[in-house]
Amino acid sequence: MSTAFFIPAVNLMGAGCLTQAADTIQGHGFKKALIVTDKIINQIGMVKTVQDLLAARDVEVVVFDGTQPNPTTGNVEAGLELLKANDCDFVMSLGGGSPHDCAKGIALVAANGGKIADYEGVDQSAKAQMPLVAINTTAGTASEMTRFCIITNEATHIKMAIVDKNTTPLMSVNDPELMLAKPASLTAATGMDALTHAVEAYVSTAATPITDAVAIKAMELIQAFLRRAVEDGQNIEAREQMAYAQFMAGMAFNNASLGYVHAMAHQLGGFYDLPHGVCNAVLLPHVQAYNAQVCPERLADVATAMGVDVSAMTAEEGAKAAIQAIVELATDVGIPSGLTALNVKVEDIPELAKNALNDACGFTNPKQATHEEICAIFNAAM
Repeated sequence: MSTAFFIPAVNLMGAGCLTQAADTIQGHGFKKALIVTDKIINQIGMVKTVQDLLAARDVEVVVFDGTQPNPTTGNVEAGLELLKANDCDFVMSLGGGSPHDCAKGIALVAANGGKIADYEGVDQSAKAQMPLVAINTTAGTASEMTRFCIITNEATHIKMAIVDKNTTPLMSVNDPELMLAKPASLTAATGMDALTHAVEAYVSTAATPITDAVAIKAMELIQAFLRRAVEDGQNIEAREQMAYAQFMAGMAFNNASLGYVHAMAHQLGGFYDLPHGVCNAVLLPHVQAYNAQVCPERLADVATAMGVDVSAMTAEEGAKAAIQAIVELATDVGIPSGLTALNVKVEDIPELAKNALNDACGFTNPKQATHEEICAIFNAAM
């Protein structure tokens, strides 16, 4: 069976690489950027830092800081209007997953026309998006390097999964100096998001030897460094290793896709406007308990990657150990223990489950579920 492997053409990693990114942008001959970010990133001066680097290289900047934590169709439309009004020739996202996804939506529609909702699903666009440089400030979503774009439809309150090779950024930038001093809660949520990416990619029906290798290494680094990054936001080693971990987890799921954790978390985010990483973290052990029915050997590998000695265990025991290790890590970094703490309502579960079954991320889950089974997973996670 043939496979394809998607990744940006250039990926800059390590402390200080932001300056190298500015040089690369200048080398492309770009003249005016639409920076897509959020108000907090703008207020703390990070946008100004990037703006000054680009100005020194004769690149103008227009700032759109209207991205919401779960970016919406309206955010994409507002950013696109600003891009067109200012004749920008490339897009730059600055932040975590929300600005990256919003920027992808803007860049894709700018090149292809129509509305962002037209591109829901897999490879619905005809042309590559406008050039996008994605500068990452959190270690979690890997949206700076993936072909995944998640946008909330304001009319339906459903998160649309846009999986399209044409949303792959031209260049990704992971400078851990931009990740220092991020709040512990954000560090925890994004770190558990990265773990979810790695685990779901590893048990995916589309996994390959390449995705397996980077998924396992990502899990090892997250187990080793997430607690440290949460405890000390200024720990540059922990920040850098988490940047590598989330990037490798992104390489894994960008090519092996995901599973029901994301399919279900998208519904929670769209319906209740909840943080994506937290939803993933709460759901992850419960979905893997369901998956253990068909892939206990794979989950035993997850346990090993997370530091558990499974040599004397059966595959089923190893799978249980993996789930326990996930729960322990989530607890240690302060993730809520259940969906009830996030104000999810039991009466909404049937609708959430119905929408989750339509989410493209669930198509590669190792065991396909019924509506009743998805409801049961939601209930177990309450």
